[in-house]
Amino acid sequence: MEKIEVGDHSKTKEVIVKPKVKMNKYALACALLASTNSILLGYDIGVISGAILYIREDLKLSKFQEEILVGSLNVCSLIGSLLSGKTSDLIGRRYTIVLAACTFFAGAMLMGLAPSYPYLMAGRVVAGIGVGYSLMIAPVYTAEISPAMTRGFMSSLPEVFITIGILLGYVVNYALSGIPNGWNWRVMLLLAVVPSIGVGLGVFFMPESPRWLVMKKRLSEAKTVLVATSENEEEAEVRLGEITRAWELHEASNFVGQSVWKELLWRPTPGTRRILIAAIGINFFMQASGNDAVIYYLPEVFSAAGIKKKKLLFAINVIMGTAKATFVMISALVLDKYGRRPLLLLSSVGMAVSLSTLGLGSMFLRASGHKPSWAIVVSVIAVCADVSFFSIGLGPITWVYSSEIFPTRLRAQGTSLAVSVNRLVSGVVAMTFLTIATKITFGGMFFVLAGIMVLATVFFFFTIPETKGKNLEDIGKLFENKKTSDEGREMSET
Repeated sequence: MEKIEVGDHSKTKEVIVKPKVKMNKYALACALLASTNSILLGYDIGVISGAILYIREDLKLSKFQEEILVGSLNVCSLIGSLLSGKTSDLIGRRYTIVLAACTFFAGAMLMGLAPSYPYLMAGRVVAGIGVGYSLMIAPVYTAEISPAMTRGFMSSLPEVFITIGILLGYVVNYALSGIPNGWNWRVMLLLAVVPSIGVGLGVFFMPESPRWLVMKKRLSEAKTVLVATSENEEEAEVRLGEITRAWELHEASNFVGQSVWKELLWRPTPGTRRILIAAIGINFFMQASGNDAVIYYLPEVFSAAGIKKKKLLFAINVIMGTAKATFVMISALVLDKYGRRPLLLLSSVGMAVSLSTLGLGSMFLRASGHKPSWAIVVSVIAVCADVSFFSIGLGPITWVYSSEIFPTRLRAQGTSLAVSVNRLVSGVVAMTFLTIATKITFGGMFFVLAGIMVLATVFFFFTIPETKGKNLEDIGKLFENKKTSDEGREMSET
C-alpha cells in the first residue's frame, strides 16, 4: 500500500492508495490447465443423472442397484483422495494430475463399453479413484502456484470447471436423448475420455509447484517458477524467501509421512486442530447440503412431480446447469474482493431458504392431483436458486479454503483427509437419497437438507476466519489462538 499526504502542513491527512491487483497470465494459464481435471467429475455428475434413466431400462436395474451405481463413484473416490496426499508429496503435483487423468480415462472406457452391471460398477470404481486424485490435487496445485492477491480466484477455478462439466453433461444428455436406447448411455459415458486426454496433454505445458520444489530442495527450479508467476523478480525473491524460511524453520524436521499423520490426528497443536476442524467441517457441509444428490436425482424428483417426458426433464437440467455455471463464475470474480466468509454465509443462508421453498413445492405437488404448472415453476426456480447459492459460496470456497489453510508440511495429507470426508459424505448421501425420500417424501428430504444448512451457517460463523489476501505461510497464524481467529472474523465483517 502507498500513503500520500494531502493538504497543507497544518492539516495533513493520509490517503491510502491500494495497488491495483494484476492477474499473472502465466499463473492463470497453469491454474486453468490444472483445474481442467475437475471437468471429469463435473461431467460424470451431469451426464449420469440422465444416462441412469436409460441404463435402468437397458440393464433392468432395481432402485437399490441404481443408488449403488450412482453413489459408488463418490465412495470410491475416497480411495484416490486418501492416497493423493502421499502420492503428490512423492512424485509431485504435476504427475499426480497425470495419474488422475489416466485413471479416469480407464474408468470411462470401462463404463462406456460395459456389457453388464458388474462391468459398469468396475468402471465406476476405477473412475472414482481418478476423481479422488483430481479433487485433491487441482486446488492444492493452484493454491501453491498462485500469488496471494489472486489466489481466491485461481483456487476457485476447480469448482468452475466442475460446474462447466456438469453443464456439458446436461447438454450431452439432451443432445443424445434421441438416439436408440442401448447406445445413448454408452456414448454419453464414453465422451468422458475426451477431457481426460486433454488434461494429460496439458500437463506437459505446466511447471511443478514451487512449494513442492522447495520441499525437495530444488531451489533454482522453484525460483524459475516463481519468477514466471510473479509480477517481477523482486516479488519472486520475496515469495521464495518466505517459502524457504517457513520450510526450514518450522517444517523440514517434521516432513515424514508418518509424522505428518501423527501431527494431524494423534497429537495436533491447538492451531492444527482448529485448521483440521475447519477443513473437515466445510467439506462435510458441502456434501451434507445434498447438492450432488439433487443434481443426480433431479429427473427423478420432477418425474415424481408429474413431468414424464425425458427430453423435458433434460431441458430442466440444462436450465439448472446454466444457473449454476453463471453463479460459480460470478463467485470466482468477486472472491478476492469480498472475501471467503461473507460469500460462505450468504451461500448457506440462501440454500436453507431455497431448500425450504423446494420442500414446500414438492409437498404441494405430492398432495395435488392435477399438478398445477405454477407449483412446478416455483419448484424449478427453487432448485435453480439452491444450486446458484451453492455455486456462489459453499461450492468454490470449500476447495479454496481446504487448499490454503494447511501449512506446507501438512497441506497434501491434510487436504486429502478433508477431501476424503467430502467424498464419503457425498457417497452416503447419493446412495441413500432415494431410499430416505421414499420413506419421508422428497419434500421431507428437502426440509432435512434445509435444517443441515442452518447448522452449517452456525458452524461457518464461529470457526471460519477470513483468509483473503494473506500469504499461505501466514494463514496458519489465524488459527493459533482464539483471539486471532476472532480478530480475523471481525476484520472480514468491517
